[in-house]
Amino acid sequence: MIDRSLPRSQVNSHEFRSTVRFRDSPPAGQTSAVCRARPFRSYSRIALGARNHDRAASGGQGSSSTSLVSLKASSANLRVGPGTGYDIEWVMTRPGIPLEIYQQYDNWRRVRDWEGTTGWIYGPLLSGRRTGIVAPWTKDNVALRKKATVDSPVIAWLEPRVRVKLTRCDGKWCAVASGSTSGFVKQTNLWGVYPGEVL
Repeated sequence: MIDRSLPRSQVNSHEFRSTVRFRDSPPAGQTSAVCRARPFRSYSRIALGARNHDRAASGGQGSSSTSLVSLKASSANLRVGPGTGYDIEWVMTRPGIPLEIYQQYDNWRRVRDWEGTTGWIYGPLLSGRRTGIVAPWTKDNVALRKKATVDSPVIAWLEPRVRVKLTRCDGKWCAVASGSTSGFVKQTNLWGVYPGEVL
């Protein structure tokens, strides 16, 4: 997790991967196809004014607890403080993004993503449905296996930052789905579920 710091006037965005595409034939040395995906922009940073930025740092502390959720809305504002009077720092444009809630204030939730981006979002725009991002911290493909064992056949290789739906997790493995493709991934290879968490 990296806490990025950007100039307020800078416009920036980051990507994660969605639509799965399979190669017609596996690359040399691999026994199965690669789950490829085109990157898309999940949300973008917009210019900030100083009007509420400093106020957000000192107010609206609320209660602290952590939980994992996903974005329900097709578009949602990520603000510097818990309320519509605070400036918008990011605009999320893709539902299904996994987020971690780590602070609450009334109906507002302070969240962070897998890159350390943080902000306040209106609670009803979040869903309890769980999703995950495949190993965004690595460049190596991750095995999607037929069963939850290390010696199970590999169905496909998931590229880092492929988004998946979490069906269930037993603390070591998660059953995941991406489109019509489903299988098992080691739980430690996913952002969006805690180590050892059972779903």
